[in-house]
Order: sequence, then C-alpha cells, then structure tokens
Amino acid sequence: MANEYILTPEGKEKLEKELHYLENEKRAEVGERIKVAREFGDISENSEYDDAKNEQGMVEARIAEINQILSEATVVAAPKKSNKVTVGSIVTVDMGGRERIFTIVGAAEADVAEGKISNESPVGAALLGHKKDDVVSTVGPTGREVTMSILKIEH
Repeated sequence: MANEYILTPEGKEKLEKELHYLENEKRAEVGERIKVAREFGDISENSEYDDAKNEQGMVEARIAEINQILSEATVVAAPKKSNKVTVGSIVTVDMGGRERIFTIVGAAEADVAEGKISNESPVGAALLGHKKDDVVSTVGPTGREVTMSILKIEH
C-alpha cells in the first residue's frame, strides 16, 4: 500500500535541503571515516569501522526515504483566502485556558517541537475544516479528551 505524502512548499524545500546535505556532505564525511577506520588494520574487531558503516547505512536509508517522499508527495499550498483550517494553516487555539499555536502539515514534515502537527494526528484531523470560534473535541494521543476553541486561523 502506497503512502500518501502531503507537504507544504516549506516542507518540500526543507526536505530538498536535507537531501542535498546528506548526498553532498554527509556521504563524503562518512566515506572518509570508513577509509580512516580501514587504515587501523583488522576490520573484524574495529569499532570505528563498525560505527562508520552503521552511520553509512542510516544516511543511505534516510536518503532513500527522502527520495521516496519527494517523488510521491503532493505539495499543497494553503489557500490565500479561506476561513477554514486546511493543510498549511497556522491555527491558534485555546486548550483549557492555554493558548497553543499549531501549523497543520503533512505527516512527513510533522515536528511537535516546532508546533507542526500532522493532518493525520488526532488534533490535526479534528481541526481540519473548522472555522474561527468553533469548539472542537477529539481524543488526544494520550487517550484523554481534548477540547479546543479556535481563536485564529492564518494562511
């Protein structure tokens, strides 16, 4: 089953920059580490070599993952004139007296630390399609009910 990746233009650009870095800088850096580790002699008991080979595997896996995401992704730009929450919207909500700001993005670029939540997450999915002043309830990732009042929507 194919994944359906949704990216904002900013998310696509960020992945393209990461891919460029991995392919042009990180790959060469790891290759150099492997070369230096080989010079230590017997690679069967060489932890430097093993670490470098493991890192090389992770770098190559991430390159493949980004290439797949970029080749299959649908890039969506938030509509300029919309009063509803869509992918790309920046939504300010009141959650139990605390004001929170979320940017609704596709799962491939979600980053909770940056306030970017997936359109597939319980909160993101619940907000989609709603307007300012709507009260939205959903069951959060911890299993408890979350009630939010939409204060502002930006695009």
